[in-house]
Amino acid sequence: MTKQELRQQLKAERQQFSARDRLVMDDLMLIQFQRLPLGYWQTVLSYAPMEQNGEPNISLFEAYLEHFIPQVQFAYPVSDLQQHTITAHLVNAATIFQKNEWGIEEPLYEPVLDPVQIDLVFVPMLICDEKGYRVGYGKGFYDRFLPQCRPDTVKIGFSYFEPVAAITDTHEFDVPLNYCITPKDIYEF
Repeated sequence: MTKQELRQQLKAERQQFSARDRLVMDDLMLIQFQRLPLGYWQTVLSYAPMEQNGEPNISLFEAYLEHFIPQVQFAYPVSDLQQHTITAHLVNAATIFQKNEWGIEEPLYEPVLDPVQIDLVFVPMLICDEKGYRVGYGKGFYDRFLPQCRPDTVKIGFSYFEPVAAITDTHEFDVPLNYCITPKDIYEF
């Protein structure tokens, strides 16, 4: 299937999950995430999930990392909606967030982080294929950002859906994940 076909189908399917269904799947994904060996992850680019899109609860995975890596620091993306780019901004407990025009919570007034300083990226997605190529929301923000990170930066996506065999319209600029975490398993690419 193409990215657009998968995007249309899975956005609709994800909206059908009840809040309870998502809580259960989020907990199952946390169990899978806990099976990953912890890397030397000092700086993590995370994101604020869009509740209206039924995205996984990323704060569970952040809390797990904070528990086992007390010195971990998080950054969140700020989007340039005209250029379809993001910058990473360090956040802390005092950070003020504001919704952008797409309803995504973004940090205000926080310092920009050089992408080469990022050790781990939580990459928003709907689904991926068996090679780690993902379907996001179709604007290419992360595919533009991820090449700026170090080659050893770990890229993890969280999906309520198991990978498909192949996304038929991937291209040379798509950046594959290192891992996909689903409620049932961990997929390594």
